[in-house]
Amino acid sequence: MQKTVYNPKWNLDSIFPGGSTSETFHSYLENVQTTIRHLDSEVDQFNPANGDVNKELTGIVNQLEDSQNKMKEAFAFISCLNAQDMNDKKADLLVAKRSSLKAEMDAVRTKLNQKLIEINDVEWRELLETPELNKLGFVLNEQREKARELLPQEQEVLINDLAVDGYEAWNQMYNTIIGNMRVEIEEDGDVNAYSVGQASNKLNDPDRSVRQHVFSQLNEEWERNADFFGQTLNHLAGFRLQKYKHRNWQHILKEPLAINRMKQETLDAMWAAINRNKKYFVKFLERKADLLGQEKLSIYDVNAPISKSVKTSTYTEGAHFIVENFRQFSPKMADFARMAFENRWIEAEDRPGKRPGGFCTTFPDSEQTRIFMTYSGTSANIATLAHELGHAYHQHVMNDLHGLNQGYAMNVAETASTFAEMIVADASVKNAQTNDEKQALLEDKIKRSIAFFMNIHARFLFEQRFYEERKQGMVPVERLNELMIEAQIEAYCGTLDDYDPNFWASKLHFHITGVPFYNFPYTFGYLFSLGIYSYAQSLGGDFEEDYIALLRDTGSMTVEDLAAKHLNVDLTKPDFWENAIKLCVQDVEEFLSLTEE
Repeated sequence: MQKTVYNPKWNLDSIFPGGSTSETFHSYLENVQTTIRHLDSEVDQFNPANGDVNKELTGIVNQLEDSQNKMKEAFAFISCLNAQDMNDKKADLLVAKRSSLKAEMDAVRTKLNQKLIEINDVEWRELLETPELNKLGFVLNEQREKARELLPQEQEVLINDLAVDGYEAWNQMYNTIIGNMRVEIEEDGDVNAYSVGQASNKLNDPDRSVRQHVFSQLNEEWERNADFFGQTLNHLAGFRLQKYKHRNWQHILKEPLAINRMKQETLDAMWAAINRNKKYFVKFLERKADLLGQEKLSIYDVNAPISKSVKTSTYTEGAHFIVENFRQFSPKMADFARMAFENRWIEAEDRPGKRPGGFCTTFPDSEQTRIFMTYSGTSANIATLAHELGHAYHQHVMNDLHGLNQGYAMNVAETASTFAEMIVADASVKNAQTNDEKQALLEDKIKRSIAFFMNIHARFLFEQRFYEERKQGMVPVERLNELMIEAQIEAYCGTLDDYDPNFWASKLHFHITGVPFYNFPYTFGYLFSLGIYSYAQSLGGDFEEDYIALLRDTGSMTVEDLAAKHLNVDLTKPDFWENAIKLCVQDVEEFLSLTEE
């Protein structure tokens, strides 16, 4: 039977026709602003000391859900427009509008949360026992407790307003600089200009001389723009630190831990387990250096394939492989993925002008998602595609929940995506036709462990140390380079021959405003998903409904409570993390066995 051929370009017109000039979208955007301002008026009039608090608060919470859904819908569309064409000037204007609307919404939420504090504890507990608010108890309690730690309402609103042309603007500046960068690469005697995203894809080339050349050319561009990136990073961090200082928040990890609904003890237990097991991954890197004919790997060799001939698959072949292997674990997830391919929810075309990286964004009003990436046919691309489909499925199973209970944190957001990626990666290894192919696919799996245990650990170490130094003033580019190399040497256990001093400039995650410390949640999600994967395997394929139940709870629990309820484990203790890492160590041991001379 002939298989369906899938189009790698997404369809945004089914949501708002006309792109950045869409009249339908601009009308929708105006409606978003009207909705937010109406909510603001209702919150202004809400007086917890008078009237029927239950009825008024229930009405406001439902309006908040509606406003939030509409805002997310609009913001997702803007993100898609900006990503698909970084030269779309009208989309750039919409990004600025998005920041303005976010500030308005943040101000409303701040005002509401401050009013929640005015309700005495006895009445508050009674409110949360009512049928209308009981299901939202966790989120409402969370918002009320956070409000206790903020500045007075007027000051928080002022911070939000100033962030539009301060904090958020530095992130926009970073994206603008990246969009205008071009990397010149010599190929077969010709010099071709590529976007940063396209050039970065070439770092996976099996030819070391190509990787070396591309890495060198990319570094030239990062160094040429380093002063600009040093400004964006320092001022983003400076704004954040000033905000923390005025709130009297002493610990730099206070906000990221709260956002991820996790304890410091859980984070410490995770990194401690990883450090105890890094010796296995050092052995892998040393073996890989031998296989590549190098005494030591360079940073641009870490993700290089060990095979000179890299198997590639068309977009359609990759799509069918994902759907078929999802079905072995979860028919519902497979059906969802097939629907996403058929309805063109995915932008995967390899073309210039797109922003680098990949993401999945949700349209809650339409109950749709969109996935963005650049697909060039490698097994890593298929894994990325599966990863983003995992994100999309996570949202899909939560669509019928109240909007306030859909706000899951980044660390558990990475759980479903990494779980989906693991299904496909395992299937690839099992389906390998030759020993060489099996080695290559195992190596691809292990590279993900290296990324989460070493690359992301380096990011975490760098960011911790940078913020401590930033408290004393601006950190110059030369020092940023030193901090980056020091963090990489520690994270990679000194295994590499040379490192990437400009990584702080090239990694988008250091320059975003939405989430501070956009690093450790990836590692958490990876290991948490491995723990779930191991648990699912032990149940022999009867885990689909349990898995869906776990995903549906991710927006209304701490991660510790989530793990205790669905997996019966304590995340603050080392056992769970050690057991999850064992699965990765098994891959390393099999790889070392297969590659013994």
